[in-house]
Amino acid sequence: MKITLNITRTDRTTNIATRCPHCGHFGTFMTLGIMDISTYINSNTSVDKYLGIRKCPNESCRGHLFFISDSNRTILLTSPSEIIPFDKENIPQKVLNAFEEAIKCHSNSCFIASAIMIRKTLEEICIDRGAVGNNLFKKLADLGSKILIPQELLNGMDELRLLGNDAAHIEAQTFSEIGKEEIEVSLEFTKEILKAVYQYENLLQKLKNLKSKTDNAT
Repeated sequence: MKITLNITRTDRTTNIATRCPHCGHFGTFMTLGIMDISTYINSNTSVDKYLGIRKCPNESCRGHLFFISDSNRTILLTSPSEIIPFDKENIPQKVLNAFEEAIKCHSNSCFIASAIMIRKTLEEICIDRGAVGNNLFKKLADLGSKILIPQELLNGMDELRLLGNDAAHIEAQTFSEIGKEEIEVSLEFTKEILKAVYQYENLLQKLKNLKSKTDNAT
């Protein structure tokens, strides 16, 4: 985002609440004793934008954040940008790398690139679970015989495959648009797929272990 600095003044600081891009903590970011900068289109206008620097309130993080807000202090942009949080436990590294890149692309409004990396995440899941086929459509069909997850998630994988097709190929037009909403829904769906493939079994085992401890105590 470009901000044209025609007329600027130092201004009061106000509370900025957002999610930290470094640690994922949501809270009110701390001021650093540095005044914000207010920008004006010309000398006859009211404040157009505010620019400032804040610090994460999480004591174990304290990461920096630069923000731009409108005249109502509604955040328009942060740098580093906010990243959608998700549970990384038990996800293989290559799958994790692909999905993290999809999330980073989304956080920087690179939605087509994010769609392509979501598709890459599916490909890595297929490789990890030994699904075979000469294209992703056939690999996903084979994947259904190798993992136990709800049919709705398997169907969703094919929708995500089509989204990735649209992103990578000009002639593909399954989706009318690949924008913020489409990618955010796709990322949330992919998170559920990762949970089902890699985390539910581990969570069940933790529950069984707790049950075993209870049984031994009685």
